[in-house]
Amino acid sequence: MRLQVPVFLLAVLSLTISASAQAGGSASLLVLSKQDHTVAIVDPATLKVLGKAPVGEDPHEIVASADGRAAYVSNYGFGRFHTITVIDLVSKKQEKVIDLTPLRGPHGLAFADGKLWFTAEVNKCIGSYDPQTGKVDWILGTGQNRTHMLYVLPGAKRIVTTNVNAGTVSVLDFVEAKGGPPPGGPGMAGAPGGPPPPPGFPRGAILPPGGDWNPTVIPVGTRDEGFDVSPGGKQAWIANAGDGTVSVIDLDAKRVTATLDVNVKSANRLKFTPDGKRVLVSMLGSGDLVVIDAASHQVVKRVPIGKGAAGIQMQPDGARAYVACTPDNYVAVIDLKTLEVVGHIDAGGNPDGLAWAIAQ
Repeated sequence: MRLQVPVFLLAVLSLTISASAQAGGSASLLVLSKQDHTVAIVDPATLKVLGKAPVGEDPHEIVASADGRAAYVSNYGFGRFHTITVIDLVSKKQEKVIDLTPLRGPHGLAFADGKLWFTAEVNKCIGSYDPQTGKVDWILGTGQNRTHMLYVLPGAKRIVTTNVNAGTVSVLDFVEAKGGPPPGGPGMAGAPGGPPPPPGFPRGAILPPGGDWNPTVIPVGTRDEGFDVSPGGKQAWIANAGDGTVSVIDLDAKRVTATLDVNVKSANRLKFTPDGKRVLVSMLGSGDLVVIDAASHQVVKRVPIGKGAAGIQMQPDGARAYVACTPDNYVAVIDLKTLEVVGHIDAGGNPDGLAWAIAQ
């Protein structure tokens, strides 16, 4: 294992994470290895690998369940595959494989409101899987090429996706139908006695029982992929790999309010720090991690971390960030106060997707 952390610093970090774990359960960092087809379960206090489990071919993204007992891994294959692998984090073993057929190219993942949410790139859609029933219970098309990553806001009433080849972002808002069946048919929006038409729906439109989804498609830069939603859910920041910019979207106004020329060509992932003050961007084709001040929109620092990078994961207490340096075969550990590399984790070849799990 490659581990480079000063003894005194490791002791301080261990105490910090131990206190956090006692308050909210034991914490683990999950690291996918695209080369080894495994997930490594890492103790963030010691940076040691506690165990590994097989995750199937071409693992790209990973997310943990709310109780920290299970992890879900998308088997992407650039559209060739159609499975999500489930890992039991307690036994550190593969639990089962979810077959999404006919959906193909699962990639982006989120766990919210007790369900697993995913993108299916080939089918230009997103869906949800209910662990209680073991079934995919909802699918919604985006109509956009390469719907890749997604973010589900609390309550699952708003979903944001990036559509790489389309150069767009989809903001999907759930609109709940209210009131009894009006004249002219049940669910007739805008009819006398019926619910008012939601924004984007024509008067007289039929709303399905329970409501419908209102999509807004927002053009951004080229090859938009990695993105994150700010704490509080007011903004989405989008990294555009093709032109090296970052698009800032006001999610309520549903429009781009700023385009930052920050030279992040080949950008892969973008993440807010937990306090929302800074934004980190990784690039597959560059050895720098770009740190942007969220208020001023200025680059604070470019941190040298290796030859290139993909996944980014924030420690919930805001002390550290973990960056998967895919071509370097390690995960870089970043001190978010000093913005310096303070350690490396050897969790397998070509690390990519990262996740944080807290066992309840």
